[in-house]
Formats: sequence, C-alpha cells, structure tokens
Amino acid sequence: MSAGAEILVTTRFFDEKAAEALRGRGFRIHTGGVAFDAIDSTITSDMHAALDRSSAWILGMAPVSEDLLARYPRLKIVARRGVGFDTVDVSAVKGLGRVLTITPGCNEPTVADHTLGLMLAVGKRFLDSHRRMHAGEKAVVFGTELYGKTVGLVGLGRIARQVARRLKGFDTRLLAYDPFPDERVARDAGVEYVSLEEVLKQSDFVSLHAPLSEGTRHLINAKTIEMMRPGAILVNTARGELVDDAALLTALKAGRLGGAGLDVLGSERDASLEGITRELLALPNVVCTQHTGGSSHEGLARANMLAAQCVIAALENRPIPPGCVVADGRPP
Repeated sequence: MSAGAEILVTTRFFDEKAAEALRGRGFRIHTGGVAFDAIDSTITSDMHAALDRSSAWILGMAPVSEDLLARYPRLKIVARRGVGFDTVDVSAVKGLGRVLTITPGCNEPTVADHTLGLMLAVGKRFLDSHRRMHAGEKAVVFGTELYGKTVGLVGLGRIARQVARRLKGFDTRLLAYDPFPDERVARDAGVEYVSLEEVLKQSDFVSLHAPLSEGTRHLINAKTIEMMRPGAILVNTARGELVDDAALLTALKAGRLGGAGLDVLGSERDASLEGITRELLALPNVVCTQHTGGSSHEGLARANMLAAQCVIAALENRPIPPGCVVADGRPP
C-alpha cells in the first residue's frame, strides 16, 4: 500500500500519539465532518463519502455489513477499537478479502475496575444516598458489604479474570460458569467452576462477562432470575442483550433482587426498550452508566495505539499484532 493512503477514524478520543503513529508512516487521517451518535453506530453521509476514499477504517460500534464492504472495494481493513465485533459481518469480511481486527487487552483493567465500582455503588447504595442528601433528607441508608460475599462470574475470560484478581482483596468466594472451562485458568484465578444454575443460586453478586450470541441472548430472563438468590445484585458490563431488561425491572420492583449495576442496556440497540430503561433509572437500587466501562484515558490510549498498529501492519503487508485478527480474507 503506497504512502498517502487515507485512514477513516470514527472513534471519539483518538489521541494525537496514535494519530502521529499513522502519519509517521505516510498515511492521511480523515475525521472531518464525521458525525457520531452515543455509541458510534450511525453511518452518516459524510462517513460514506470518506469510506469511498479510505483504505482503512478505525471504528467503534458502527455496523459493518456485506453491502457496505462490497460498496467500498478500496477498504482493506476494518480495525475495531475494542473487543466486541457483533456489529460486523465477519463472514463477509473474510469472503470479500478484507481484514477485521480488534484490540484485546487494552481496556480490560478499565472494565474490571468499573465492574467492582458498580458492585460497590449498588451494594452500598451510593446513588440513593446522594439523591437523598441532595433532597435534604437526614435518614441514613444501609447498604450491603462486598466483603466476604459469594460472587458469581458468568464467563471467565480475560476481563472476568481481572475482576477475580481484584475481588481477592475483599475475601470473596468466587464461582464461575463458562461453557469452555479451563481448570488451570480457574486455579490461577482462585475460582471454582460450577454450573450456571449454581452460580445463580449461590451468588450474592452475579457479574456478566459473556459474549453476545444466539445462545447467550437474554441469558438472564424471568426463569433464570427466579434461580438467583433473593436480594442478589446483578452487574452487567458485557452486552445489554444478555439481559431481558423487562424481566429484570419486574424482579427489582417486586424486591426479588437487591439491585443492579448496568453499564449496558438493551435500549442501546432497540429503541422500543427506552421506556424500560427509564424505569430502571428511576429505581433507587439501580446504577447505570453509559457503556463507559471500557472508557478511561489510559485504556483508550492503549486501544488507539493498537488499532493504529493493526492498520499499519495490514496496509504495509506486515504481521498484524498477535491476538488482534478476527478475520483475514487476504490471499496467502
């Protein structure tokens, strides 16, 4: 790929150090005129115009379909800043001879920190206390300790293992369900593998770290919520669609669960669920954040640089950094 190739960047907070890494290799960066929505998922007319000229695209959650890839044959690599790629047609990437990369490891400490933050915020009722103080109320709010509790991890990937490491400082008992158990990983993390049902039955806090698939969509639903320990707290920093938000709302209103910490919600991609989100936000034992679990200055800088390195390697026909390639349809 000749110097001067254009790179479209549609992620917020793409820092100058990562941009300079691209410019230093002779590439031109295009961001001007690009509009964004809350989760980088709207492809605007300006973006289409830029894609027509671009050899690489560094993106957030924008949808990448087969039609879009076919429309822009100049586009060689789609570099996702983050680890999820359920908005990208992976088979189309490979079939049309393109490359899809992710940035594993960059935001794992950030999401792990956020997960514990939600556990503490919901358990100790930080938001409810803040609201009461703001209203001038004097009554003390009693919360729930994380110390000594049983915490269940649904999925034991890299982020969940970092969560487990942090939880050791709280003397918690750690359970995990993963469809692909690795006993060495569990032993190193101090985690005991059990079934999903046992995770739900025994845990005071249930934290979701599973990828989104047809098998995990609405993994937490009315039936599985009934399996959960009364008063348990649910934390989701993975994907909103893992939880049936309507069933969660019903359980919280009924006092079946003790609370929920949600960084992701179904309404992010399904506007019909916006009303349910508003009801969840109004509850005193719910803390929601705007899919910011992976957003920190440090984590974004790491992810920006790794995405830039993936683009440079792909366009210069050099080896792409290990663990980053999701699909590679280029001929050998």
